[in-house]
Amino acid sequence: MVGIDLLIFDMQDVGARFYTYISTLFYVEEACAVNRIPLLVLDRPNPHGAYIDGPLLENDLKSFIGIAQLPMVHGCTVGELAFLYAGEGFIAHPEQLSLEVIHCEHYIHQTPYTLPTRPSPNLPNQRAIMLYPSLCLFEGTLVSVGRGTDWPFQVYGSPIATLGNFGFTPMPNEGSSQPPQQGQLCIGYNLMNITPEQIFNRRQIDLHYLLDFYRAFPDKSQFFRPDGYFNLLAGTPELRHQMEQDWSEEAIRASWKDGLDYFRLVRRKYLLYEE
Repeated sequence: MVGIDLLIFDMQDVGARFYTYISTLFYVEEACAVNRIPLLVLDRPNPHGAYIDGPLLENDLKSFIGIAQLPMVHGCTVGELAFLYAGEGFIAHPEQLSLEVIHCEHYIHQTPYTLPTRPSPNLPNQRAIMLYPSLCLFEGTLVSVGRGTDWPFQVYGSPIATLGNFGFTPMPNEGSSQPPQQGQLCIGYNLMNITPEQIFNRRQIDLHYLLDFYRAFPDKSQFFRPDGYFNLLAGTPELRHQMEQDWSEEAIRASWKDGLDYFRLVRRKYLLYEE
């Protein structure tokens, strides 16, 4: 059996905890540590690197869509996360890891970054990438975010509630062989008039898409998926509870403050680029 002298990680992340390239990084890094294989990470800019936001993951909700104690938007490059995973002891045997990161040139966290190629079929353009952290929580509900259409993560709607004035019907395509709400007319909203620059300049998750749709949903017992997937995406059961109790967006955001303050201190130790 031929030994491995070096493992190279080169993937374009999009900056959200539930985008699973950083979970792949976690397991690659852990395998390298356990097997004493040097790891080289080719760093890339984070299109959501200018801010952090959302609830911090609770440890009992760890999964492949939430691999470590990060907020929903972590504001780190993959190189910074590689050092954070090891430095905070998230991976097994971090003391055995030989890690090198090739830095990005001329990058700071406030730099707007347009991905030169789509990172996946369901993030086909910069608008979808920028809307992804705000719309992905809908995937824990019975609301479609446009998988199985030409506009994934740029539209959202439901077949069981007539809210909004935009209709679409998810069907199997390159991005999804069995899209949620397949073959059903979904009525909702079209976000394709929003520019990526407008989204970038907000520097926060847009909770109002989720909260407004939930408040207007006629039968709230049919809003969330019954399998608990919403809590895995959120990283906490609290967000669902807050929605069910009709908390304001301001009150929900205030409940994230302690976790975000803690993570800012942790994150600062591993930053490779200026804020």
